[in-house]
Amino acid sequence: MNPSSTTASTTASTTAQDSPVEKAAPARALRTRAVRTGGLSLRLDLRAFTVVVLLLLCALAASVVLIGTGDFPIPAGDVLKTLFGGGDAGQEFIVNELRLPRVLVGLLVGASLGLGGALFQSISRNPLGSPDVLGLSQGSTAGALVMIVLFSGSATAVTLGALVGGLVTGLAIYLLAWKQGVHGYRLVLVGIGVSAVVTAVNGYLLTKADLVDAARAVVWMTGSLNGRDWTQVWPLLALCAVLVPLVLANGRGLRMMEMGDDVSYALGVRVERVRLLLMVAAVLLTAAATAAAGPVGFVALTAPQLARRLTRSPGPNLVPSLCMGATLLVTADWASQRAFGADQLPVGVVTGVLGGVYLLWLLVTERKAGRI
Repeated sequence: MNPSSTTASTTASTTAQDSPVEKAAPARALRTRAVRTGGLSLRLDLRAFTVVVLLLLCALAASVVLIGTGDFPIPAGDVLKTLFGGGDAGQEFIVNELRLPRVLVGLLVGASLGLGGALFQSISRNPLGSPDVLGLSQGSTAGALVMIVLFSGSATAVTLGALVGGLVTGLAIYLLAWKQGVHGYRLVLVGIGVSAVVTAVNGYLLTKADLVDAARAVVWMTGSLNGRDWTQVWPLLALCAVLVPLVLANGRGLRMMEMGDDVSYALGVRVERVRLLLMVAAVLLTAAATAAAGPVGFVALTAPQLARRLTRSPGPNLVPSLCMGATLLVTADWASQRAFGADQLPVGVVTGVLGGVYLLWLLVTERKAGRI
């Protein structure tokens, strides 16, 4: 046999069997640029950067339109002028005191849910691993219901109850899923089981409430931005200011963990420490968002997946998911006010409908791909 022909055949075979990652590498190299600033160097994905910029512009544009929407409509130009201090007294009151806090809560809640969903989906390595499916939103709801039904608590007490309920539920899921570490499908399955139990508890609490408290609880459980003011903005903003940089600082470890625990250990990542830290951050983000606006459904599930499809980038896509969540929620809030005529719906109804359709599509896609 001719050695040269054998070599050529082997080379051709190897080339034909290149992995998808190897085939995609040249395309990623073309859209990736190295940025150096002083002693700091980083690689910038141009497509992901463009997606983030466009999502931020969409979120800001939707926010301006949403601020101008209501019984007293205000043109976008006047909204911008008022935000920069140039409006009259009536416009300043409507914009700065009534509508701006609601929009800021919507942006922060959407960003928190988008980032929390990206963290859980990356940790579990499962597109269904979101706070909605894992039961964290239901846990926060249980905490809020306890304060409403059993103690007739104030808005502050309900907020604290939601935070505690989310943290307790997250701790329970982590401990039940632990077996020489926390792994993807076990985390999702345990979360689904905990979600079923907590949902049953929530139903029981509603049956024990009097009519007034039950009506108040049902409104809160729908998920709404109605009546939100600056008292909801500042705590959520402070929490995001602490947790978002912390999460982004651990983004490299999270990317390494998607290749498996053994590879991550070999690359020097303290897997369980990083996983626990990021899970606590995701639980806090989800619980705080739920405390501020109620259990707004499916944003945490859909935002990371939509961001990944837009960026076409592997990895957790933390910043695109954050921006996508904010854009989705303010857009859904505008739709809840304007798309149904005189009937204004809570934003949780709109996100629930859209998210349910997306979830069905995702399940069909995953089944056709043979992953479920």
